[in-house]
Amino acid sequence: MAEKKIFAGPRIRRIRNGLGLTQSAMAAEIGVSASYLNLIERNQRPLTVQLLLKLAATYDLDLDALKGETAGNQTALREVFSDALLAGELPGNEELFEVAEAAPNVATGILKLYRAYRESQERLSDLSTLLAQEGLDANVTAPHLPSDEVRELFETRPYCFPWIEDAVADFIPDRTYGPDLWVFLIDWLRKTHNISVQRLPVHTMPHHLRRYDKHSLRLFISDRLSPVEQLYQLAAEVTGLAFPQVIEEETGLLQVSSDEARRLVHSELVSYAALAILMPYAAFLRATQTLKNDVSALAARFGVSFERAALRMTTLSRPNQSGLPFFLLEVDHAGNILRRSGAKGYPKARFGGACPKLPVYQALIQPRQIQLDLVETTDGSDFFVLTRSVDGPQPALGEHIRRTALLLGCAAEHLPETVYDAHIQKQADPIPTGTSCRLCERRGCLSRAEAPVTRPLGLDEMTTGLNVFDFN
Repeated sequence: MAEKKIFAGPRIRRIRNGLGLTQSAMAAEIGVSASYLNLIERNQRPLTVQLLLKLAATYDLDLDALKGETAGNQTALREVFSDALLAGELPGNEELFEVAEAAPNVATGILKLYRAYRESQERLSDLSTLLAQEGLDANVTAPHLPSDEVRELFETRPYCFPWIEDAVADFIPDRTYGPDLWVFLIDWLRKTHNISVQRLPVHTMPHHLRRYDKHSLRLFISDRLSPVEQLYQLAAEVTGLAFPQVIEEETGLLQVSSDEARRLVHSELVSYAALAILMPYAAFLRATQTLKNDVSALAARFGVSFERAALRMTTLSRPNQSGLPFFLLEVDHAGNILRRSGAKGYPKARFGGACPKLPVYQALIQPRQIQLDLVETTDGSDFFVLTRSVDGPQPALGEHIRRTALLLGCAAEHLPETVYDAHIQKQADPIPTGTSCRLCERRGCLSRAEAPVTRPLGLDEMTTGLNVFDFN
């Protein structure tokens, strides 16, 4: 195996300057020419093993220090320059390497400044949230990626698009669900666009769940997916072909700031239309009433996954034709909130979703089990919540399964209208939750992960609270 070359010019320069030596003096002491040492310091020549040993012996240096990497600073700097505020400033990583290598103290200073900037942005965001709860507009906005902009857009408006619903209602024959729908969509693609559908194994299409080849007029769907999720992907492809004008009009109504954000909006509406194909609005609304909002039973009736049925329940908000005001939260193992939707705009001010006491996080360690709970927010509002984990596409050999957790919630006053009324332990006190630790003023919480921005920490040497973030 070829020996890895070591380029450590800036480190050699710092050592030389620290010893107060000129290039000529150091070159003479280690037995090389001044011009060669100059090339080494400019990273135009690597350090040889003999030269490494000579440097270590002459100046009593640690070889590991000479061979040390700056990967930590490089990775952190890469994160800094991926921020929306700095996006596009660097064409590649070469300059980041040069800064981290040649000026590590400067790199550390940049990282400290960026962390302080992020902390101030978070505090401003918290302040904005607190003022919004009081009915005031702080007019504080942080730089957003297009994905952040689109996500916020769908979290703050009703997740219902009547034009798409009407178009689908005219397209799908009555009572066409599950296997019958698969046959209908396959036949429509073949007759209307001469497109055939083919399932492909993971090793043949490792990086896509669905791919359309316009040259061969074939739609490929991955075997990673369960049959019900293959049907969803088929419906999503049909959506783009059957309702392009309707989706384009709805996209235009949702005004965003960039072409990339517009494409993301378009993609979200295609996914929404696929839900509408799988579970037509009127039929699904009737079924929620007949089955008393039993998500599992609805998924079985329409031949869809639990996740798709739960998400569809958050879309039933058409005027004079609405279901219960459900909202949905999806999280992963790391606590990332992947989706918020429903209830005519997710009730973020009261039910933020970042509270570690929410039972949705417990669902991740109880795969595919449905858990029912009552929760109480800091303003005294009660909700009933249904939580369950869901698995992503089938992993290939050596891959880890992608598992997330869903929380489907609704105001507790609607509980008697659901099948879950008899299963929730009403004699137990509701779980006390908040929007997030930084905005929550509940005292004595074992789960608190951050200090509240509105209270000073206790810091009493004579007492010890339940955690280090106890406050006065």
